[in-house]
Amino acid sequence: MVDADTVRRRTRPKAIEYSVWYERRATVHWIASWTTVPLFAAEYVTGQELFAHGPESADWAKDSHGAIAGSLAGLFAVNTVTGVWNLWDARHDPNGRTWRTLHSILMLAADAGFAYAGSLADDAEDSADIRRKHKRVAITSGSIALASYVMMLPPLRRD
Repeated sequence: MVDADTVRRRTRPKAIEYSVWYERRATVHWIASWTTVPLFAAEYVTGQELFAHGPESADWAKDSHGAIAGSLAGLFAVNTVTGVWNLWDARHDPNGRTWRTLHSILMLAADAGFAYAGSLADDAEDSADIRRKHKRVAITSGSIALASYVMMLPPLRRD
């Protein structure tokens, strides 16, 4: 007879069921994520033009920097809503939980940084110090967002 203390009981893994809406939100999140990268590049180019030449900057940079920032804000809003919603729906799934949580924290930090950079934008037109601060905050936030983005790509993603 086998002693009950020496027998390890295996517990059956709990089934995690995701809804169709989880998959739909994940698809929207994925598309918006891919759209963000070229907008980051465009925002950087227009920002460099504005930073280097100030009021003498090319019209294309003056006209597009704010519009691109607004587009990025919209995409970040979509990705924040879809990402946080899916993070909540996946809360019972232990697979990749730490990775998803780290990604979420980094992206929320980037969100906050971009909001702060945006709050500096109007004053950056008139002050070189604020313009430098705006640039530092925007590039730091973009770097955090890109690092968090890259960590979710298939070769690095931990699920």
